[in-house]
Amino acid sequence: MAIEPPVEPMLAQAAESVPAGVLVRSGVAYEQKFDGHRAIVFTGAGSGGGVLVQTRRGLLVQERWPELVAAAERQLPAGLVLDGELLVWDAARHQLSFEGLQRRAAGDARSGAALSATLPANFVAFDVLQQDGAELLALPYADRRARLEALFADHALTAPWTLCPMTTDLAKARQWFELWTDLSGVEGIVVKGLDTRYLPGHRGWTKIRRRDTTEAVIGAVTGTLSRPGVLVLGRYDDAGRLHAVGRTVPLRPHAARQVAEHLTAADPGHPWTGVRFASAWGSHEVLDTTLVRPEVVAEVSADRAVDGGVFRHPVRFQRLRLDETVEHVPPFGTRPSSATG
Repeated sequence: MAIEPPVEPMLAQAAESVPAGVLVRSGVAYEQKFDGHRAIVFTGAGSGGGVLVQTRRGLLVQERWPELVAAAERQLPAGLVLDGELLVWDAARHQLSFEGLQRRAAGDARSGAALSATLPANFVAFDVLQQDGAELLALPYADRRARLEALFADHALTAPWTLCPMTTDLAKARQWFELWTDLSGVEGIVVKGLDTRYLPGHRGWTKIRRRDTTEAVIGAVTGTLSRPGVLVLGRYDDAGRLHAVGRTVPLRPHAARQVAEHLTAADPGHPWTGVRFASAWGSHEVLDTTLVRPEVVAEVSADRAVDGGVFRHPVRFQRLRLDETVEHVPPFGTRPSSATG
């Protein structure tokens, strides 16, 4: 039976490192993990027989990606279902842009056509769920991967289609993890069992994001000065302006006590007076914060999802850097360094 949308994608469980249980199985593959939007592309799907683009949540959004639809009509055979990651290339900055991806994803047919020249879409394919109208979900990953590689070779697929890099060599995967994640848009690796079926909605894969240590200034907290909950972090730009760059996950009790000992209530004229902080990237929920003197430096662990100098995901508090002053903190816009993997 042919697959039609919506399809619930197979998911990955986050981990700090490759789980030992994965390594003792019959074999695993390592794929590069890209920092984009999950998408499933259908060719010849539905009664209309056209190209459809589905989001992770099951929405059909092909009108927002006209250049991708046109490329699919030109280059891909009918009866195909590809799973992968949508990315956007910022032509002006010559790099992948999550901010540009957000703009495209929030748009419509009109904005999609207008932005396709400066923020063109790319699709990194990492799985094939259907070919020639035949469902492939029950096949092991190794067989599906072989079909995907043959598809790219037989049809000489080029941009906007990219075959997700894959290896079965752990040493090479570690090299990717340490070196490729320095590139914008690459944030880690995904580990997949070679013998695994495609199970919609099941977290049967393992994703490992690179995490690095870095420093930032504590500019505000949730809770109280004596019992801080979440730290709101900032960095100064070259003009001396303090920019909010992210927030931590909730502090553990012993860390909260440690931080509380060094916090001081903000003086009048704090640079964030009147500023409201979102509880999460893209959220309209506002944090209830208390401003503090921006003079205490925190060391944090962050993943590679940084856009415009701002951490998209909450960072993890590691320790206070009482040996450093705010002048030693990396300036606003600096990416993390020093992988802790």
